[in-house]
Amino acid sequence: MAAARASALCVVLLAVMAAGGASAQLSTGFYSSSCPGALGAVASVVQSAVANEPRMGASILRLFFHDCFVQGCDGSLLLDDTASFQGEKMATPNNGSVRGFEVIDAIKVAVEKICPGVVSCADVLAIAARDSVVALGGPNWAVKVGRRDSTTASFSGANNNIPPPTSGLANLTSLFAAQGLSQKDMVALSGSHTIGQARCTNFRAHVYNETNIDSGFAGTRRSGCPPNSGSGDNNLAPLDLQTPTAFENNYYKNLVAKKGLMHSDQELFNGGATDPLVQYYVSSQSAFFADFVEGMIKMGDISPLTGNNGEVRKNCRKIN
Repeated sequence: MAAARASALCVVLLAVMAAGGASAQLSTGFYSSSCPGALGAVASVVQSAVANEPRMGASILRLFFHDCFVQGCDGSLLLDDTASFQGEKMATPNNGSVRGFEVIDAIKVAVEKICPGVVSCADVLAIAARDSVVALGGPNWAVKVGRRDSTTASFSGANNNIPPPTSGLANLTSLFAAQGLSQKDMVALSGSHTIGQARCTNFRAHVYNETNIDSGFAGTRRSGCPPNSGSGDNNLAPLDLQTPTAFENNYYKNLVAKKGLMHSDQELFNGGATDPLVQYYVSSQSAFFADFVEGMIKMGDISPLTGNNGEVRKNCRKIN
């Protein structure tokens, strides 16, 4: 009898564990009952922000990338520093560079009005990244949601996990692999540089010191980026010279023409293993879009907090 009771208890526990595991998975319909208006609320704010400043689409997409590469897609990047808490915003890849937090704040306010305490900041960022791509003419996809927000951040993780603009192909591949992303994912996701701008400090060495760059293009970029560090560091240049506010495959065409703005960009087409993929995306924008979407979904799956882990922040900038 005792053995039977023990066996029955074991079955119940396994069933509970299985149910818990299932409920902890991300899904595209996570808010379909608890907050059916969430997606529309996010899209409305993003569309307005991008219409007001097209660069903002790239900025929000970059926020998602920098968030997911540190502790997973948990909204940790959104947390402000306090006297007793060190966030990720002042880490080298982020300091003076990441932007768009006020748009995320506005989305959170809009979502809280219709569904208080339901939609996480991590999910707000994931949805907003997709909507930013769509607003600039890129592909659409169903975003998996159900993430919860972290109560921690990692300054060291931000410094170590996010690929710097000086990265070579091997380092880029390694940093993406550490997040479970393939070299194909890396090349496709790098296509996000078909929109947005970069600071002089991040492309100065490439345009002044390197030879795998079109000389005319280098000269154009030098005109707005003084050679000495500390002078004009924050001067901006478009990552895609032709259409910096349109999401398409021109980024790869630039690489083939040796017009990649940063060293890490041109490394994708520099006689290495990724050259054929770059050429493939030049010849097929639809292939780029399909692989970009696949990469974004995979990146969104990096170490999410689900179930009872983490929290749903009321304010994306601080822990409840």
